[in-house]
Amino acid sequence: MILGSIASGSSGNCIFAGSDTTSLLIDTGVSGRRVTQGLQAIGRKPEEIHGILITHEHSDHISGLGVISRKYGLPIYATPGTLEAITSCKALGKLPEGLFHEITPWQDFQIGDITVTPLPISHDAAQPTAYRLRSGAKSMAVITDLGTYGDDLIQQLQDLDVLFLEANHDIHMLQAGSYPYYLKQRILGTRGHLSNEDSGRLLNEVLHDGFRAVMLGHLSQENNYEALAYETVRLEVDMADTPYHADDFPIRIARRDSVSELIEF
Repeated sequence: MILGSIASGSSGNCIFAGSDTTSLLIDTGVSGRRVTQGLQAIGRKPEEIHGILITHEHSDHISGLGVISRKYGLPIYATPGTLEAITSCKALGKLPEGLFHEITPWQDFQIGDITVTPLPISHDAAQPTAYRLRSGAKSMAVITDLGTYGDDLIQQLQDLDVLFLEANHDIHMLQAGSYPYYLKQRILGTRGHLSNEDSGRLLNEVLHDGFRAVMLGHLSQENNYEALAYETVRLEVDMADTPYHADDFPIRIARRDSVSELIEF
């Protein structure tokens, strides 16, 4: 399987996930041109995409959806609440109804040789989801835009090979920063975003002997730094009461303005 970030951050998100025979996008929150250029950079073409999995309707996850899906006739997969919110978004333009595929949280569905499990998450959107993907004996998950997590999500993330995980903000930078109070409370709340510390703690819950790599994503431009997210997550892993250490597997950072190095496994 293959995992790579075309863009990740508060300004736009688009993740590539696939196998040897199936190519998927998770969100299209950047322009159609950037999606196309990002796919070309990793040796893929937009017309080869088998489906777009949408996590939720916020603009940094769907702003390029109208252009890219119309141009190439790409199927769109999302929960009923998210689909309703998408169709109400006039900025996307008219989307052919035949492109929409309604999915159900916790219920597996198949795209090519990839089994997709939509995982409900806590975020201030209509019906947001994260995704676990499996092909044969290999599996990965893309988990962003959640303010908290529980045992149900942790259970679904066991035995992963690779994890794409939100590390949105440093709590102290956010609290001392220029954001208005209501926005700080939204981000810090249970329907907001994971801090660097919480990202490391969630990672500790899913580590196992066969774990291969984690990519940290959706970093805030105003309230985080790549090095800070990296070192904070490493520290959480090293300090945890587990047999694992941060040097046991690669920790990579997905950038907002460039395509990441692919994780192939």
